Amino acid sequence: MNRREFITLLGGAAAAWPLAARAQQAAVPLVGFLQRSAPIRSDFAHFWNGLAALGYEAGRNIRIEQRYAGGSDARLNELVQDIAKLNPAVLVVDGAPTIAAVQAATKTIPIVSAIISDPERVGISNLAKPGGNLTGLVTFTDILFAKRLELLKEMLPRARRVAVLRAPPNLSPTAIRVTNDAGRALGLELRTYDAGGFGTWPAMFATMTDDQCDALLQFTDARFATRITELVILAVAHRLPAVYGEREFVDAGGLASYGISFPNQWSRAAAYVDKILKGANPGDLPVEQPSRFEFVINMNTASALGLAIPPALPLRADEVIE
Repeated sequence: MNRREFITLLGGAAAAWPLAARAQQAAVPLVGFLQRSAPIRSDFAHFWNGLAALGYEAGRNIRIEQRYAGGSDARLNELVQDIAKLNPAVLVVDGAPTIAAVQAATKTIPIVSAIISDPERVGISNLAKPGGNLTGLVTFTDILFAKRLELLKEMLPRARRVAVLRAPPNLSPTAIRVTNDAGRALGLELRTYDAGGFGTWPAMFATMTDDQCDALLQFTDARFATRITELVILAVAHRLPAVYGEREFVDAGGLASYGISFPNQWSRAAAYVDKILKGANPGDLPVEQPSRFEFVINMNTASALGLAIPPALPLRADEVIE
């Protein structure tokens, strides 16, 4: 081989390298991770741990773009359009408002939700074969409000009036119906308080006290999950024993929680992504139902609130914080 032939060959190989690198990068599937909230808990960390356990490595065989709306629905809609333009292989999302925003933007990109509180609300009538482009994991958060009210009544047998803290526009008709039915069955008067901006919350809690509420039942919502410490401080300061849907509120000093394990939900969502990346149709993947519910009680908070918790309750708890 003469010098000219060698240089020509070398030049051709050099030109091919960036093309090969771009082809390899293009072959790495892109996954979009979108939440209506700001980053809360360790949701993404648990999701990533689930992917890592399945053999995924960032940049080698998967790429992930994260987007967080900070509780703003207007921002959420902007981010949906932004991430849809990237044409991800899968979109991983949180609850109903995010699902609705994504469904309005695309009928083709597969959607995996780690939080499906009310399947029918998001168009799933058959858990075994959801159809369409959405699948994921059910939380049954909405129907658990009855159990949370029962726990409140057990902890405070003399309670008569319960404040119900909600967050429009994320209000499920199922959650409202279940809560109202449970309240009537337990002989409780429910007073609803719809949260506005964060700056209005201190006055709202003061109104609960003025209304002589004996306890607090808080709905689950991304906005609440980004303000865990503030909400717990307000409840304790106004001496409102509260039951939450997420244990993080109890870790922060709330009285009790009853619900699913959110870390498990996000970790399990990774398995759906894996199947879709390997060619599965989301509409053919059964929606997974929770197998375990967790009851956590904070006895330090009970003591601070002057509550005499019936001895049987801590014995039934999955975890007691003392």
